Amino acid sequence: MKVLITAGPTVEAIDPVRFLSNRSSGKMGYALAAAAAKRGHSVLLISGPTSLDLPEGVDYLPIESAADMYQAVKSQIGRHDIAIFAAAVADYTPAKVADQKIKKTGDEMTLTLTRTKDILGSAREVMDFKGTLVGFAAETEKVIENARAKCLRKSCDLVIANDVSRKDIGFDSSENEVTLVYPDREEALPQDSKEHLAFHLIEIIEHLGSD
Repeated sequence: MKVLITAGPTVEAIDPVRFLSNRSSGKMGYALAAAAAKRGHSVLLISGPTSLDLPEGVDYLPIESAADMYQAVKSQIGRHDIAIFAAAVADYTPAKVADQKIKKTGDEMTLTLTRTKDILGSAREVMDFKGTLVGFAAETEKVIENARAKCLRKSCDLVIANDVSRKDIGFDSSENEVTLVYPDREEALPQDSKEHLAFHLIEIIEHLGSD
């Protein structure tokens, strides 16, 4: 099967030297890409900036901003059977990007932000994706409740939820502990390395695609 995977953070420019971003390392998305490739799938990895090595046998499309990722996904998703959205995409971006470095002029500065386009939420209705759609939900509270709402609202086949308020898993960690949230049920998986977990997740997603 042909698998599209997004990974890493996005970078939203404020001026030529400053930006807004988040703590995503990209490790989970890259581990999923590596696992899918090793299982014989054709993999396209669309990734924001990370310090990770590109997995062997994976096609790579680098992006920076949320807008970049939206356009990249929109142009590529129709060629794929499975889409896994593991990237931590910015929900907001600066309304204006300064042409020159913003100088320090006072004790406070107001930064106006605007909503970015919802990539996962656009996959079905806007991009007309008919394949298996998998999202991630990085939550700090009401993890299952928020993940199920996301799953239903965005017409996902599966949302993989994890509690990023924990220091031992998730962002920056080599391990993760997730709950598989389907439209009608959930299944908790034990804590494991992101590499081992990725293989298990790819096997699960394969079965969704063949049902």
